[in-house]
Amino acid sequence: MNITIINPQGKEYQIDVENSTPLNQMIKEYGVTSDTPIVAAVCNGCYIRLNTIIDQDCVIYLKDVRDAYGNMSLQYSLTLLYRCAISQSIGNHDVQICNSLSKGLFTRIIGVNPTDEICHRIEKQMRLLVEKDIVIKEEYMERESLLQVCRKDLPEVYELVNSATDVSGAYIIEMEGVKDYCPIHVLPSTNDLQLFEMRRYRNGILLRFPDRNDPCHVPPYSPQAVLYNAFAEETKWDRLTGISGVTQLNRVVNTEKFDEVALISDALHERKIAEIASKIKEEEKRIILIAGPSSSGKTSFAKRLCIQLRVIGMHPLYLGTDDYFVDRADLPKVQGEHIDYEALSAVDTELFSLQMAQLLSGDVVDLPYYDFKEGKKIFGTRITSVKQGQPIVIEGIHGLNPALTEMLNEDMKLKIYVSPLTSLNIDSHHRIPTSDVRILRRMIRDHRTRGNSPSDTILSWHSVRAGEERNIFPYCGHADVFFNTQCTYEVAVLKHYAVPLLQSIDRDDPAFAEAQRILTFLQYFNEAQDDHAVLSNSILREFIGGSILVN
Repeated sequence: MNITIINPQGKEYQIDVENSTPLNQMIKEYGVTSDTPIVAAVCNGCYIRLNTIIDQDCVIYLKDVRDAYGNMSLQYSLTLLYRCAISQSIGNHDVQICNSLSKGLFTRIIGVNPTDEICHRIEKQMRLLVEKDIVIKEEYMERESLLQVCRKDLPEVYELVNSATDVSGAYIIEMEGVKDYCPIHVLPSTNDLQLFEMRRYRNGILLRFPDRNDPCHVPPYSPQAVLYNAFAEETKWDRLTGISGVTQLNRVVNTEKFDEVALISDALHERKIAEIASKIKEEEKRIILIAGPSSSGKTSFAKRLCIQLRVIGMHPLYLGTDDYFVDRADLPKVQGEHIDYEALSAVDTELFSLQMAQLLSGDVVDLPYYDFKEGKKIFGTRITSVKQGQPIVIEGIHGLNPALTEMLNEDMKLKIYVSPLTSLNIDSHHRIPTSDVRILRRMIRDHRTRGNSPSDTILSWHSVRAGEERNIFPYCGHADVFFNTQCTYEVAVLKHYAVPLLQSIDRDDPAFAEAQRILTFLQYFNEAQDDHAVLSNSILREFIGGSILVN
């Protein structure tokens, strides 16, 4: 057999083997190396487990945690290791994987108030299990067999699969007697799980591991108190809607109860925006800076905030930093080729700061708008001024970067970070990744408004995420307020629009494997056939269409 293996750095290895051989054995015996740990592989357009037996000519692409599938595979594997270590070190306790936090997973051990000593004991047991190189068992089961096993051993999973009509099957995984299910492959052995860190945080434990920025190291720890509080608020919102998990959501989709959930979810958004508007007035903030990653709903949020400010007697001026791009000839480029609109150097920060200071002083200012066709700022059409106390609402990805507004008085600013975060997980051990919600939003919106193919969205997502890691995420800790744009019911609605787009991607398309991963994720949600309950000013309308706020 002629096998080509390509590592994450793009280096090719040509291997000629006579007998069928497990992939991980082949990697070891034929000296295939990588600068980063391997956590997944793609063969013939599909993800395969690292110990899959290779029995035909093929090309295999090895993946690290920068790959979405590989990242989730590592998380699910570590979660199983974590649960196993808890069982062996402090006894049988239910574990809840709550949400992403501080470059890791925030978890709770039900019935246990963790101490540093308990955290240390669990981590010690995890490292002992890694050292033992224990096989992680994995078996794929079709729906009926899966239901039979889960009815007996995994009742929560049974309820989930029973509620989700599209689930065709899943993997049952096991380590040292601890069982779970998994929608995708996990790593073959505990020895593949060398990199992690445990840290007690508030009433839970952080399970931290490498991320896309540096696949070889656990990133430095940084507490995210504002983000933690946002998740806590979202949990309260979920209780108000009566939806505590995907199983409950599936049961109300396409019923009158679903309409009620949608209306309550959007009403909670409106209440939160009104609270932010009141904060701006009470604290006499003049510069309102709104930032967030791609497809977070910044524009809809900003316009709804402006409406709420008007309701309480304020008359905000709305601006976008995109109008302050430097001339096209001066725009920075990535690797000397593609224009990097997301770099701070793409913005004329000097002009921006100068004009904001002039507006705050009551001067009349000639605000530019950026002509993307001409590649330059146009003046003379937006000459304006603001009155004493009138706030300026500014939307842009660099809103939280101190360098954008360093010339302005800090006391005048209110910095708002906007992103969709959900505490509504698939089940206790499987969270809904924020990045998956955002890529679905972007795929649907860009196909509808720009004619972009779903393949284009998937293939460009890596560079989008890389830009966010450089320009947005490092500054989210500067936020005074966090606004969660996630709607409790959202994925059920997005599924209706996304599935046909994802299914249109052919097997020979480079985006096929990732499309299949997302389709697998969507199986666990019942599809909302009708979105009439989604209000015309809902943030979700920015992506599915029908918004009165965003053209």
